[in-house]
Amino acid sequence: MKNILIIGASSGIGAQLSKNLAAAGHNVTGTYNENTGYDVVPGVSMHHLNVMDDKLDLDFIPETIDGLVYCVGSINLKPFKRIKPEDFAADFNLQVVGAIKVLQRVTPHFKNSEAPSVVFFSTVAVQNGFNFHSQVSTSKGAIEGLTRALAAELAPTIRVNCIAPSLTQTPMAGKLLANEEKIEANGKRHPLGRVGQPEDLAQMAEFLLLEKSGWITGQVFGVDGGMSVVKG
Repeated sequence: MKNILIIGASSGIGAQLSKNLAAAGHNVTGTYNENTGYDVVPGVSMHHLNVMDDKLDLDFIPETIDGLVYCVGSINLKPFKRIKPEDFAADFNLQVVGAIKVLQRVTPHFKNSEAPSVVFFSTVAVQNGFNFHSQVSTSKGAIEGLTRALAAELAPTIRVNCIAPSLTQTPMAGKLLANEEKIEANGKRHPLGRVGQPEDLAQMAEFLLLEKSGWITGQVFGVDGGMSVVKG
């Protein structure tokens, strides 16, 4: 049984991962920000946290943490000419600086864990050029760099890995998957013929948190229906 901290556990991938881990008997501490309508799950303790705050209050986390997952993110797709520099900065603060602040606060709680693991999230768009993705690709590209740098610096004690999904059916992607026609059209863009589901990503995150992945660190895994490597 492990103590897992999930930042952004109120919906989408974070919520699914929380349910999976709790069902397997692990203790899950999750956070939410604006989404107060999250499902109450036995074994999951939820707490409010805004990662944009200058000083993070993480007094609610257990003394020992075995795994950290940073699920906070955004999908802002606009033409480059319409994105202001401050928009890039805000996105970077949310997706990168937020992750850094949380990890720096949590790292001392790893010291009593036998095999601590950190899981970040990127996007398939970092390694593949997509229109209108400059904002999200900039921030998530930094996350991939952070993953590899920290994997080197924190080894052999702490493992750090990253998951790079393609389009996944979560509330964050709601505008892109607003109806069956959009879901079908986007599914056809993927070699496996469908968009991702939260369970697809949650299963990979769960694997990376636990001992079965004990010889894996510094990796960015494409869980993307084949989008990044399979060409039709």
